[in-house]
Amino acid sequence: MKTYYVYILANKRNRTLYIGITNDLVRRISEHKSGMMEVFTKKYSIDKLVYYESTTDVNEAITREKRLKKWKRQWKIDLIENSNQDWQDLSVDFLE
Repeated sequence: MKTYYVYILANKRNRTLYIGITNDLVRRISEHKSGMMEVFTKKYSIDKLVYYESTTDVNEAITREKRLKKWKRQWKIDLIENSNQDWQDLSVDFLE
C-alpha cells in the first residue's frame, strides 16, 4: 500500500509558500533542495518543509492539495503554525 503526502514548503517564515503532492516525500524534498524541481520553487529558493500530511488514498491526497491551494493565505499559515509554530524545516529529521 502506497502512502501519499501533501506538503507545504516555504522559503522563510510567513513568506512564499508552495503546496505539492508526492508518493515519496524524502525524494521530492531532496529534489527541491537540490534545485531539480520546478522553476517557481527554484527561483524563490522554496525548499523548507514546514508542513506535511499523509494518506493511503491518492484521490484524497489530490483533493486535499487542490483545496489547500484555494485556501486563504492566513488559513495556510494557521495550518502550519498549529503543528510547526517556529516554521522549522521538518525535513532535517529524515534527510540526514
